[in-house]
Amino acid sequence: MSERNNEQRLAVDQSASVSAEQKEEKKLDLLSFLSPTEFVELPSKGKFYPKEHPLHGKDSIEIKFMTAKEEDILTSKSLLKKGIAVDRMLESVIVDKSIKLDDLLIGDKNALIVAARITGYGSEYETKVQCPSCGANVRHTFYLDELKNKFPCEEFENQLCETRTFKTKLPITKFEVELRLLKGSDEKSLAELSEQKKVAKKEETPMSDQLKMLVTSVNGVTDKEIIQKFIDICPAGDAKHMRKLYMDNVPNIDMNQKFTCRSCDAEMEMEVPFTVDFFWSGR
Repeated sequence: MSERNNEQRLAVDQSASVSAEQKEEKKLDLLSFLSPTEFVELPSKGKFYPKEHPLHGKDSIEIKFMTAKEEDILTSKSLLKKGIAVDRMLESVIVDKSIKLDDLLIGDKNALIVAARITGYGSEYETKVQCPSCGANVRHTFYLDELKNKFPCEEFENQLCETRTFKTKLPITKFEVELRLLKGSDEKSLAELSEQKKVAKKEETPMSDQLKMLVTSVNGVTDKEIIQKFIDICPAGDAKHMRKLYMDNVPNIDMNQKFTCRSCDAEMEMEVPFTVDFFWSGR
C-alpha cells in the first residue's frame, strides 16, 4: 500500500478552493454590472411632499435600469388588461420600496416613466402622430433625453411649499378657489371613473372630473358636494382658467418638443404622446 501524500492533496484542495472563490467573485461582479442604477431629478424637487413622506426635501429618486424582468411585466397580458403594467414596472425599478406610486405627484411619476424608458430602450422614441396643420398621419422620432423639467413660478412655489395648494381668483364669477397637486392615486381614480362610465354607457366628463379632484375650496367652502355642484355649473371661462393655471404651474416634465411634418413641412411644438407604443416602439 502506498502512503498518501497529504501535503500534495492539501495543496490541490486549496487551489480548487481559491478557484471556486474566484469564480463566485466573478459571478457577483457580473450581477453587479447587470444591475446599474441612476438618479432621476424630480420636477417637484421634493418640496411639495409632507414631512413624513420618504421624498420630502429630496430632489431625486434612485431607479434601477430596466431588465428582462421589467419587459415581462410590460408584456403581461393580465397586467395590460387591468391597465397596471406600467405602474408595476415602475414599482419594480424604484430602489426605495418605501416609496409608493399612489403617493407620488403625477409630475414626478411622469419623469420616472420617461427615465425608465430611456434606461430600457434608449432616448429615441419613434411613433405615429397626426400633423395639426395638414392632418396627415406621419412617423416622427422624439428624443426623450432632451426633455426638461418645468417648475412652478416663484409665487405659486411659495404657496405650494406652505400649504401644498395654491389659490386664484376666477375671471368670470370672481370666486376665489384653492387647488391642490394631483397624486398617482388621483390619476388612478380618474381612470377608474372613466372606465365605469364607459361600462355604464354614461357620458364621459374627463375635464370636469379632473377639476373636481383639483379644487379643495371655493370662497372658503370645503364641502365636496358643494364644490362638485359648482364645477358642474361654473362658466367655461372659469374652468379653462383653472385648468391652464394648473398645467402652467404644476411641477412636471415638459413633454413639448419640436415637430416638423414630413408631409407639409409645417414646424411647431408638439407634446410627446404617451401612446401604447411608448415602451414597445423601442423593442
